[in-house]
Amino acid sequence: MRFAIPTLAMVFLIGPALGQASFEYWPDTDYDSEIPTIEGVLGYGAGERIFSHAEIMRYVKHLANAVPDRMQLFNYSTTWEGREVVYAVIGSAANLARLENIRTDIETVSDPRKTKAKAARELMASLPTTVWLGYSIHGNEISGANAGLLTAYHLIAAQGDPLVEHAMKETLIFIDPLQNPDGRDRFVRHFYENLGLVADEHPLAAEHNESWPAGRTNHYLFDLNRDWFALTQPESQGRIRAMRQWLPLVVADLHEMGHNSTYYFPPPALPHNPHLIQAQKDHLEGVGRNNAKWFDRFGIDYFTREVYDAFYPGYGDSQPAYYGAVAMTYEQASARGLVMRRTAGDDLAFRDGVRNHFVASLGTIEYAADNREKLWKDFYEYRRTAVDEGRRGKVQTYILPKRGDISTVRKLVGILTEQGIEVEEAARSFKACGESIPAGSYIISLAQPEKRLIRTLLDPVVPLDKDFVAEQERRRARNLPDEIYDITAWSLPLAFNVELVTCSSSIRVERTIVSRDDLQRSQFDGANAKVAYLVPWGSAGSGRLLAASLRAGLHVLSADKAFSQGGREYAAGSLIFKVDQNPDDLEARLRLLAGKTGADVFAADTSWVDDGPNFGSGNVAHLPAPKIGLVWDTPTSSYNAGATRFVLERQYGYPVTPIPARLMRNADLANFNVIILPQSGGSYAAEFGESGATRLKDWISDGGVLIPIGNAVNYLIGSDVGLLDVLQEERVLIDDEGKAVEMKELPEPEEGEINADGRLFESADQFREAIQANDVLPDSLPGALLRANVDQEHWLGAGAPDTVNVMVQGRNIYAPITIDKGINVAYYPGPDDLLASGYLWEENRKQLAYKPFMVVQPHGRGLVIAFTSDPNFRGYMDGLNTLFLNAVFRAPGHARRLVPAGAELH
Repeated sequence: MRFAIPTLAMVFLIGPALGQASFEYWPDTDYDSEIPTIEGVLGYGAGERIFSHAEIMRYVKHLANAVPDRMQLFNYSTTWEGREVVYAVIGSAANLARLENIRTDIETVSDPRKTKAKAARELMASLPTTVWLGYSIHGNEISGANAGLLTAYHLIAAQGDPLVEHAMKETLIFIDPLQNPDGRDRFVRHFYENLGLVADEHPLAAEHNESWPAGRTNHYLFDLNRDWFALTQPESQGRIRAMRQWLPLVVADLHEMGHNSTYYFPPPALPHNPHLIQAQKDHLEGVGRNNAKWFDRFGIDYFTREVYDAFYPGYGDSQPAYYGAVAMTYEQASARGLVMRRTAGDDLAFRDGVRNHFVASLGTIEYAADNREKLWKDFYEYRRTAVDEGRRGKVQTYILPKRGDISTVRKLVGILTEQGIEVEEAARSFKACGESIPAGSYIISLAQPEKRLIRTLLDPVVPLDKDFVAEQERRRARNLPDEIYDITAWSLPLAFNVELVTCSSSIRVERTIVSRDDLQRSQFDGANAKVAYLVPWGSAGSGRLLAASLRAGLHVLSADKAFSQGGREYAAGSLIFKVDQNPDDLEARLRLLAGKTGADVFAADTSWVDDGPNFGSGNVAHLPAPKIGLVWDTPTSSYNAGATRFVLERQYGYPVTPIPARLMRNADLANFNVIILPQSGGSYAAEFGESGATRLKDWISDGGVLIPIGNAVNYLIGSDVGLLDVLQEERVLIDDEGKAVEMKELPEPEEGEINADGRLFESADQFREAIQANDVLPDSLPGALLRANVDQEHWLGAGAPDTVNVMVQGRNIYAPITIDKGINVAYYPGPDDLLASGYLWEENRKQLAYKPFMVVQPHGRGLVIAFTSDPNFRGYMDGLNTLFLNAVFRAPGHARRLVPAGAELH
């Protein structure tokens, strides 16, 4: 992707306005004239232009080629849009000459089970401190990437700087200059398309205000700073593989925040994850104090211990902490361009952000160099004590049994192994912890260096600090915003809805270490089937095989009820490929697809079943290959729209047509079987208009399947659209005894009246009741995992377990649909059984009980299938995939949709 370079006239008008010529990033520094400068290679100084990915790559390659003895470049991933993602290693010539030896010594030191303290000390005495600096993981947080280039140049070219000389001797610096190339280029394109004669400082200027979806996210609109443990995206996967090779001791993730702020560095705000240890917190304090020294010297304002916490493990400043790193976030106020006018009236220049991140980078490197011995000692102790705790703790072993959705179990094991967690596979069945465990199950001993990461990712609950929770409740009572920065639950077994067995002892059974290559397996039982091939429904593998079969043009049937044949049980939803309805090479095709998807396939030589519907029953539906439309662009939530598209396209391999919402007013929807309405950040009514609503209603009546997600449900409620007969609930107040408070409606004053009837308050409770607002929505939830019961008798519940876990955020609670209008396919249980993990406000816990998660309502020949919370949250709620796939792939087989002849379905 190319970007126009500003003309000389533009440079003349933009550059002097910001005083670039006199600006010094590190005053009184002499630089080696033989080292290529940023301006010499790219034509602009570090703070003069927002560099594109191509420009960043051009400079880092140029610099690495100029000094190969002090800088090496490594590719660690390729984005969905084909851009390379790299990191540079910078250090002294002596250290780079022994780079591979350093890596193997780090690997040796990192396992205290094999390397005892004395041997570790001997190795650590000669190891440099390793520092990883990651820039601009959010593509529109622009100063970081330029600061990364400046940091690399300064380390290579500065002469006579004692900080640099000390750092090059004592540390290896890893610079990840641009963590999100696709998002970066989206922002850069926007900025230079909207830039005028001069850089405009006004916050309303178009250059500062991006159109949907903005540059924060990657190609599939994922927030990569929430993906560090789920590893759904190639950028995250490659970065974790790279970091696992080096296990850097100090990790800084450099971001931007609102333009009216200043600069944030650690210590972090509360709450802290309980699996962080005191030594890490002490180092964070030390880094903060060292940065403060430099910021005071430069006159840069900053803050600490506010806003940015250390609880959720999916950030760049948290996931590395659980292998033992000292990991942190830096946040710089963003100019979102070359200059931005703040509310106070002063101008924030882009170059200021570049300078501030550069100073923080050098301060961090200096701390790492000054504390080399202690950082290595604390790293070794972190991992040694993790092993000891795993041997002696209340939880000593986790087991992931080989049952249920086995392909999802294997996916989870793959995610764990990618993060350095040792997983073993049992060679035979065994009994442990009161359970009978089948052969092939996965065993995770906590007596390993990654023990704290294991507990963080697998524990059903990671508790919030009680004092912190009490403070949030106090703030909420005063109508103040809570200070919970992100979700409060993320347990991967719960998100994937797989069984986790917890043991208080070690397990003795023959087993082997698992590698990533061991995990893609399938079973193909039988050849030359006379009647059909059967695929049990309810696993990720069967979902992938269904999608691939439909794209390949195979004729697929699906049973709405469970059946059994030859002693094997087939869940409702199971797939039937009849030999006489498919190509002659059906077996070869299915064998190939089974190997690729991990699905199990079984041959059937008869259509006779022992129990349940026969293959010719009315309870067996043909599944057409659906044409899927996903409403796109404003007003959709880019996160939800992107995750929905990602799940269908990349997890299940089925293409989706993104339809800009503004086109829905006049869109011909005849060729689509399914249309998905993502959560909304605005108004569907405003985008669709009356004509769009009419077209949508006519399309559904003619057999279309509409799937609204989250607050998109609101658009369908009410007389204007009238496609869903559920209602959004207002808040219910709960008293100290857990009972609903009856709000007393005060009479509305007549127009012009300024007096109110007198009232006597006899208690503080009456005062608190009097100040409550009427007709308001429930308090917003930051994010918790809630259980939902599934109606397995309904075909939309086919293949799903009887209970699933749902990530619930926000304040939308809906009344259940009545049985004369539709079916509540999945709904939350009673208040005492509702919470699976995380923290819930008490009123929400009471009010969410017995409310729907998944609702279906017929209209004419079509269906509306609503999810009241996002089933594809951040792309890792795999335990909800079967319900979502039922809505997308099985529903068109139940809607009586007549697709025009010649319509392309795959």
